[in-house]
Amino acid sequence: MKVVILAGGLGTRISEETITKPKPMVEIGSKPILWHIMKIYSSWGYREFVVCLGYKGYLIKEYFNNYLLHNNDVTVDLNDSKKKYHNLKSENWKIHLVDTGEETKTGGRIKKIFNYVKDDKQFFLTYGDAVTNLNIPKSLNSHIKSKKLATLAAVNPPPRFGNLILKKNNVVEFSEKNKQRNGLINGGFFVVSPKVIDFIANDNTVWEQEPLEKLAKKNQLNAYIHRDFWQPMDTLYEKNLLNSLWSSNNAPWKIWRE
Repeated sequence: MKVVILAGGLGTRISEETITKPKPMVEIGSKPILWHIMKIYSSWGYREFVVCLGYKGYLIKEYFNNYLLHNNDVTVDLNDSKKKYHNLKSENWKIHLVDTGEETKTGGRIKKIFNYVKDDKQFFLTYGDAVTNLNIPKSLNSHIKSKKLATLAAVNPPPRFGNLILKKNNVVEFSEKNKQRNGLINGGFFVVSPKVIDFIANDNTVWEQEPLEKLAKKNQLNAYIHRDFWQPMDTLYEKNLLNSLWSSNNAPWKIWRE
């Protein structure tokens, strides 16, 4: 199964970092948060990624094109331009880096990568700015059993987020950023059928709005409830929090071995 990662937004709430780089390239423990997200999925055996690029997407292309250079010691012979890498570290990943436009909204980005996922029964979908210890295979099993078009991870929020209204494991109402309610929110880790593309009108469609709202109304949005660790990185405070967890060897999302 493929993992689609939305990595093209401006990241205005953490502009201290994103003035020079796309938000998914903000570093946690010397590695981009995008790398951490990919490690989460690859730890469960999902190693093919479709990364939806937008704002400063060339920096993400540069990072993966020169992945060995970024992550290994190297000897360069200037006489013949040959390189020799030492203590080689790499990943068994296949990565499709797709330019989906700087101004395209989240739904539009999904629509633009349809050709990469159209032949799959389902694919994973997430953002390039949050980490979790979500059990990915269990969320997939929940999706398959539900027989719905989409499944989202419902998580416990910081208070500034909106919430979901659930009846058993069915999402019956999707309300983004409604501060008047308390409860579970959309954690941004999805399993979806390619058929969700039919709910996306154009480049200006925001995935979190009309598509998810329509899926909920049509009883096609399943929830997999995750009450353990989930943390977005929307602000400098949250970036520092994640770095603190990583540096103290207390990062709950690190489910892999070095």
